[in-house]
Amino acid sequence: MKRAKELFLVVEDFEDSRFMMRRLLEMAGYNVLEASDGEQAVQIAVEARPVLILMDLSLPKLDGLAATRQIRQKKGLKAVPIVAVSAHDSPQSRTEALEAGCDEYVTKPIDFDHLTRLLQRFVPSRKQSRSLH
Repeated sequence: MKRAKELFLVVEDFEDSRFMMRRLLEMAGYNVLEASDGEQAVQIAVEARPVLILMDLSLPKLDGLAATRQIRQKKGLKAVPIVAVSAHDSPQSRTEALEAGCDEYVTKPIDFDHLTRLLQRFVPSRKQSRSLH
């Protein structure tokens, strides 16, 4: 039986950025769901149970930090890796993201080689799999 593809959630309010992340992940063989704000992110995470979440921190309705905190409180989602994605490369932003419950912090523009290594670390079934480009 063919193994199901891992499901990722990309949370990003800018459509172009969301599209780029989704396409790269799909080309690497992942299934991808999208959310454009923090409230959608929490709802989709609860309903779909992704194996990893890429979470923009600057989001409408509910920012990425608040969305991460809510996701961490949900049963079955406490251990889902959440990678913060931010345009801010400051120690304070990084610390706030990690304290909110993010497992890792990457800055925009995303270095896809670095993201590939993170995915391999957080999604072990793909350790020897394709890269994102």
